[in-house]
Amino acid sequence: MSKITLYGAEWCPDCKRSRSLLDSLKVKYSYIDIDNVKGASEEVARLNNGLKSIPTILFEDDSKLVEPSNPELLSKLKEVKII
Repeated sequence: MSKITLYGAEWCPDCKRSRSLLDSLKVKYSYIDIDNVKGASEEVARLNNGLKSIPTILFEDDSKLVEPSNPELLSKLKEVKII
Protein backbone atom coordinates (compact mmCIF):
# COMPACT_ATOMS: atom_id res chain seq x y z
CA MET A 1 0.00 0.00 0.00
CA SER A 2 1.28 3.44 -0.89
CA LYS A 3 1.92 6.03 1.77
CA ILE A 4 0.32 8.64 -0.50
CA THR A 5 -3.06 8.65 -2.25
CA LEU A 6 -3.77 11.28 -4.87
CA TYR A 7 -7.37 11.91 -5.91
CA GLY A 8 -7.51 13.63 -9.26
CA ALA A 9 -8.77 13.64 -12.83
CA GLU A 10 -7.09 13.42 -16.23
CA TRP A 11 -8.52 16.80 -17.30
CA CYS A 12 -7.10 18.65 -14.26
CA PRO A 13 -3.85 20.55 -14.93
CA ASP A 14 -3.04 20.82 -11.20
CA CYS A 15 -3.43 17.05 -10.87
CA LYS A 16 -1.09 16.50 -13.81
CA ARG A 17 1.45 18.87 -12.25
CA SER A 18 1.34 17.12 -8.86
CA ARG A 19 1.59 13.68 -10.47
CA SER A 20 4.49 14.84 -12.62
CA LEU A 21 6.37 16.07 -9.56
CA LEU A 22 5.79 12.82 -7.67
CA ASP A 23 6.82 10.81 -10.73
CA SER A 24 9.99 12.88 -11.27
CA LEU A 25 10.98 12.20 -7.66
CA LYS A 26 10.10 8.50 -8.04
CA VAL A 27 7.65 8.75 -5.16
CA LYS A 28 5.25 5.83 -4.98
CA TYR A 29 1.61 6.80 -4.68
CA SER A 30 -1.86 5.49 -5.43
CA TYR A 31 -3.82 7.47 -8.00
CA ILE A 32 -7.60 7.52 -7.86
CA ASP A 33 -9.34 9.08 -10.87
CA ILE A 34 -12.53 10.64 -9.54
CA ASP A 35 -14.18 10.32 -12.95
CA ASN A 36 -13.56 6.59 -13.26
CA VAL A 37 -13.64 5.17 -9.73
CA LYS A 38 -17.09 4.72 -8.25
CA GLY A 39 -17.54 6.78 -5.09
CA ALA A 40 -14.25 8.64 -5.47
CA SER A 41 -15.84 12.00 -6.23
CA GLU A 42 -18.04 11.67 -3.16
CA GLU A 43 -15.01 10.74 -1.04
CA VAL A 44 -13.20 13.89 -2.17
CA ALA A 45 -16.25 15.95 -1.24
CA ARG A 46 -16.39 14.24 2.17
CA LEU A 47 -12.69 14.93 2.78
CA ASN A 48 -13.08 18.59 1.80
CA ASN A 49 -16.28 19.57 3.61
CA GLY A 50 -18.45 19.28 0.51
CA LEU A 51 -15.97 20.70 -2.01
CA LYS A 52 -14.77 18.51 -4.87
CA SER A 53 -11.32 20.11 -4.92
CA ILE A 54 -8.58 18.21 -6.70
CA PRO A 55 -5.90 17.22 -6.41
CA THR A 56 -6.56 16.06 -2.89
CA ILE A 57 -3.49 14.26 -1.61
CA LEU A 58 -3.64 12.06 1.50
CA PHE A 59 -0.59 11.07 3.51
CA GLU A 60 0.12 8.19 5.88
CA ASP A 61 0.11 10.56 8.88
CA ASP A 62 -3.58 11.32 8.17
CA SER A 63 -2.79 14.78 6.83
CA LYS A 64 -3.84 16.06 3.43
CA LEU A 65 -2.99 18.71 0.90
CA VAL A 66 -5.63 20.20 -1.36
CA GLU A 67 -4.60 21.85 -4.62
CA PRO A 68 -0.99 22.25 -3.39
CA SER A 69 1.67 24.17 -5.26
CA ASN A 70 4.85 22.27 -6.09
CA PRO A 71 6.75 23.98 -3.23
CA GLU A 72 3.97 23.02 -0.78
CA LEU A 73 4.02 19.42 -1.98
CA LEU A 74 7.83 19.26 -1.81
CA SER A 75 7.78 20.64 1.73
CA LYS A 76 5.23 18.03 2.82
CA LEU A 77 7.24 15.20 1.22
CA LYS A 78 10.28 16.33 3.19
CA GLU A 79 8.23 16.68 6.39
CA VAL A 80 6.98 13.09 6.18
CA LYS A 81 10.46 11.92 5.13
CA ILE A 82 9.45 10.56 1.75
CA ILE A 83 12.23 12.47 0.01
